Amino acid sequence: MSDADERLLESVAVVTGAGSGLGRALARGLAARGVKVAALGRRLAALEETAAGHDRIVPIACDVSDAAALEAAFSEVRERLGPVLLLVNNAAVFPRRDVFDESHESFMQTVATNLGGTFGATRLALEDMAEAGFGRIVNVASFADMAPLPASAGYAVSKGAQRILTRALVADLADRLPDIVISDWLPGILATDMGVPNGLTPETAAKWGIALALWHDRSLNGVTFEMMRELPPVRSLKARLKDRLLLRRAPKPRIL
Repeated sequence: MSDADERLLESVAVVTGAGSGLGRALARGLAARGVKVAALGRRLAALEETAAGHDRIVPIACDVSDAAALEAAFSEVRERLGPVLLLVNNAAVFPRRDVFDESHESFMQTVATNLGGTFGATRLALEDMAEAGFGRIVNVASFADMAPLPASAGYAVSKGAQRILTRALVADLADRLPDIVISDWLPGILATDMGVPNGLTPETAAKWGIALALWHDRSLNGVTFEMMRELPPVRSLKARLKDRLLLRRAPKPRIL
């Protein structure tokens, strides 16, 4: 893995869902590396706790499912810190509701946070990144769509669509703006409110997420990492045989 990109270390980062758990650990870890961090979340008191003792973290209350609130938050970030060149889309909700307890409104609210919040924050950050011709986006993703748990339809659908959004953004931007690099990252099962008691600590996972967020390389565009390891793309049997014949081995996944 390459060293952290100096341009990112000197930039402004936005971390959504930074009021607790993984988002808090990511915000604090980036600040410890010298990055100026705007910590976004719904609860200002929780964000202030995230920022306590970290003078490079600025707490900004914002519900990412609210487009107007998100736009106002990014305007505040630019005014107080500068243009955003690093974005970690971490905000998500995981309501456990049986389909008979789910309404159209409750389902779409989950989608509005997990998918709409990712798109909204990305669209606003891209304004600064396109002007600079440079940027880094990491979407905190999930395999929930591939093996949905019971009572998790809204979460599974919205997080699966988030990974599709990453691919769609790469298709839209990679040729025109190749130095805006977008990756998915699956942090693993965490010991948080959305995880399990015996999961990884957020601080452990955040080290991998921070390493990926500060790694700027065009070859990372559209790439997915699970925990600390790159997941190779699904390839045809013909392509895999070609790798074996020409390389004498399968391509080696990168490690954070």
